Amino acid sequence: MRLSEHTYRTLSTIAGPLLFVENVQAARIGEVVRVTMPDGSAMDAEVLEIDGDTVLVEVYGSTQGMDIERTAVTFTDAIKKVPLSLDIVGRVFNGSFSPKDDEPMYIPEKLLPLTGAPINPAARARPADFIETGITSIDGLNTLVRGQKLPIFSCAGLPSKEVVAFILRNARLADPGRSFVVVFAALGLTFHEYSFYRSVLNEMRTGFVAFVNMADEPVMERLLAPRFALTVAEYLAFEKHMDVLVIITDMTNYCDALREISTAREELPGRRGYPGYMYSDLASLYERAGRIRNMEGSVTMLPVVTMPEDDITHPIPDLTGYITEGQIVLARDLHQKGIFPPVDVLPSLSRLMQKGIGEGRTRKDHRGVANHLYKYYAKGRDLRRLEAIVGRDGMSKADVQMLEFADAFERSVIGQGMLRRTVQQSLDAGLDLMRQFSLEIRI
Repeated sequence: MRLSEHTYRTLSTIAGPLLFVENVQAARIGEVVRVTMPDGSAMDAEVLEIDGDTVLVEVYGSTQGMDIERTAVTFTDAIKKVPLSLDIVGRVFNGSFSPKDDEPMYIPEKLLPLTGAPINPAARARPADFIETGITSIDGLNTLVRGQKLPIFSCAGLPSKEVVAFILRNARLADPGRSFVVVFAALGLTFHEYSFYRSVLNEMRTGFVAFVNMADEPVMERLLAPRFALTVAEYLAFEKHMDVLVIITDMTNYCDALREISTAREELPGRRGYPGYMYSDLASLYERAGRIRNMEGSVTMLPVVTMPEDDITHPIPDLTGYITEGQIVLARDLHQKGIFPPVDVLPSLSRLMQKGIGEGRTRKDHRGVANHLYKYYAKGRDLRRLEAIVGRDGMSKADVQMLEFADAFERSVIGQGMLRRTVQQSLDAGLDLMRQFSLEIRI
């Protein structure tokens, strides 16, 4: 076993963030590599592939100014680890885990591998108990449960940023006695977006940890940031027994970075040019959410996916849907009506909703209220197609009532503006609307 560092000056090729190092005597996949530039500056890298005595190394930064003759590559015989401590709460880092809040780095009490520790499937506990986001269309109709992974599907031009900000400000547990932390990873941000999120973090009442990757920063950091975030979440959840909500925005930027690196490696592309292993790569992130039997703490995940060309069958939302447990879908037509948050509740789904609602958790009538609202809203939405053909004058009074209910449901139940609602207020809003229209309620 190799127990010391070895330095080489045998670079043969530089291709974007990739370095080919020849005549390497010993290396291993995932090993941390230190690359020293001609000017004396250094950056980290990782071993991606080994072919005989030629090693492919991926740099966590820009290779601009790198010189084949004068660049030193040091193999450290170590894997990348994350420095962890409770002092991390309230801090903001970049995609390389360097402080971005002008505060000094804390002294770590523990180091954990960046890849985390996979949860034994036999040790997984069923997700249970809901997390209140303050959004009626989620809390009342598509409830988020501790340990669940529930993506938000958005489209270009929709206010996913504002929805994320709303959840950051307002998410909390029903049990105030439990420790709750939000871990936020933002990928490929513009300066304007970073300023927006930074102001939101400054307003937060709950604890948070943030990882921010800017659009002009190295693409490799875009792949590292969510892994740092999830390793921190696992530490806080399973070692410090906290309930952690991980919000990652935007997974489309992550997948585009994955495609860029795959292209640089000249790998055979899959659907839409994305690498064929994108499914397993996404699963290695999403499956880190969960609970462990007989252990306090949980990791719950809300990844945001912007669907290219509004296409829910695009590889990114398509593969995300296979791995996760439902989806929250933002709708362009609701946004155009001025409704916020513009959540389309009909294609939205929380497969684990039943595990987090009911007597002792939310309310005994929760399931019944949600079912009735779905039923009447679906009828009203369906009748809009008939209205487009015959007009309201050609429809029965019952059908017109359903149309008016659908309109009122969008305005007063889905649409809540920036006002936070508790789950009780969300259910009451739905009940009040059904009573207003004298609709049958059997709960």
